[in-house]
Order: sequence, then C-alpha cells, then structure tokens
Amino acid sequence: MNFFQKELQIKPYPRGFHLITDIIIEGIPEISDINIGQLQVFIKHTSASLTINENADYTVRTDFESHFNKMIPENASYYKHTYEGSDDMPAHIKSSLLGSSVQIPITNGKLNLGIWQGIYLCEHRNYGGSRQLLVTAFGN
Repeated sequence: MNFFQKELQIKPYPRGFHLITDIIIEGIPEISDINIGQLQVFIKHTSASLTINENADYTVRTDFESHFNKMIPENASYYKHTYEGSDDMPAHIKSSLLGSSVQIPITNGKLNLGIWQGIYLCEHRNYGGSRQLLVTAFGN
C-alpha cells in the first residue's frame, strides 16, 4: 500500500461555499498512482469546513450560505465567544455541523465522485484568510 500526504495552503476566499476539487487534485497528483484507495482531506481550522455536494449549479452555493446564515444567525444574545467579531461564534457552529474532513474513494487513479459532486471549502468568516488543508491519499 502506498501513502502520500501533502499540506496545501489555499488562497483566501470570501465568506461562502467554494468548489475546490481541482485545487486538491492539482495539489496531490500522486492520486494517479493509486488504482484502489481513498483520499482524505482535512481542514486545519475551526471556522471553516469541508463538504461534498452539487458541483454544477451555482445557486446551490448561494442557497447553502443563505440557509446557514438563517439557521445560525450572527449577534445571538446568548453567544459569549464574540472576541473576533459577530461572525466568530456562528463560524465555529457551522464548522462543527459540516465537519473538518471528507473522504473520497480513488478508482483507477481518479477521485470516484458522482457526476454532480464536488468538494467545497465552506468559509464561514467574513475575512477568514488563507486556509491549510492536509490531504492524504492511500491505496494500491
């Protein structure tokens, strides 16, 4: 079994949901050396998250952002952790709900995603800055 691991630093994105599938594939080309395996992508932050969803229609991304903002509003009177601004605690909650990692099968040297699936960076801060991803590919 082969293991490949890289840390990728990705550019800052504005608040919202952003497809990063191509960035990940370009960042770890060793995927092409694996016939059967897995790719794990882990984000090293607590105010951004990862998910897999619709990769074709942009409105899915804007609907995600709208729904999460309604479901987890800023400036809730019960928030205590507000040192970094009104988007701080909501960002942590959103990150916990969506999660810090995704795992994708690798088949014949390619990610085995569904035809309409892509990997999203979910940026929950207004000014989150660059983000670090740890990507690990393994298999035969």
